[in-house]
Formats: sequence, C-alpha cells, structure tokens
Amino acid sequence: MGQLDTSRVVGCELCVQDGGILIVRTDKLRVIRAEDADHPAFYRVIWNDHVAEWTDLVPEDRSHIMQAVAKVETVLREALSPSKINLASLGNVVPHLHWHVIARYDWDARWPAPVWAPMQREVVDAAGRLAMPLEQLDALVASALRAR
Repeated sequence: MGQLDTSRVVGCELCVQDGGILIVRTDKLRVIRAEDADHPAFYRVIWNDHVAEWTDLVPEDRSHIMQAVAKVETVLREALSPSKINLASLGNVVPHLHWHVIARYDWDARWPAPVWAPMQREVVDAAGRLAMPLEQLDALVASALRAR
C-alpha cells in the first residue's frame, strides 16, 4: 500500500495560506501570529502537511511540534510575564493540525473566560499594554525556533 499524500487538501485554509502573520517556517511546521486585537500575543504552531490529529503524526514528529509549542510558550512567559498561557488544539472548524499558544492577562477582554467567549470588558490598545512591541516579540519567537 502506498503512502498517503498529506501535503495539501483542497479547501483547507491552512493548506493554501499561512493562517496569520508568518513568523517562521521550517520544512515541517510554521509559526504565525494571529491578528487578534483583543489578544495580541496569540500564536499558532501549524503542521505544514495536512493531518487532522496529533496522533496522525509519527512519535518523532509529535515531539517536534510539541517542542515548538514549548519554545513559543517559553518566549511568551519570559518576555511578557502574562497571567496565564493558554494552549489548545481544537481544529473543529479547520481540521488541520495546529496548536494555539496565547498569552492571557487578567486585564484582557475575555479574562478569565476562553478567548472565544463573549467579551467581559472593553480593552483599548491591548498590544500597547504588552511589555514590548509585537515586532520585537515576533523576532524573539523566531530566534527561539531557529535555535537548536
């Protein structure tokens, strides 16, 4: 039996576009920053090939993507000192393996609820409340992912 081609699926938005502001791309995965004004430090680690579930990956690739998730989380924690980091792999709407890594704050628009919950409060210029500009944060994330 031949190997299934998982590289691209017609109609999958993460197969045909980056999915946000591209921070770094490797042969296996990419990291993007989502454009979310309420949660500016919102990153996604996206597996490049089209697989729907984490267990679709061989163990070595599972480890590889989780190491990337850990590197993004570490940068966010060290650079921003958020109240909490949210990690999620849902894929209900886009069944293409990706992990959300989101710095959360007790002042953010939906705290303490999930980022998809109704807004709890109006927050003006959430990005301006971060400890550093987003471009600098993006550079730190990219550097951590390129380091071996």
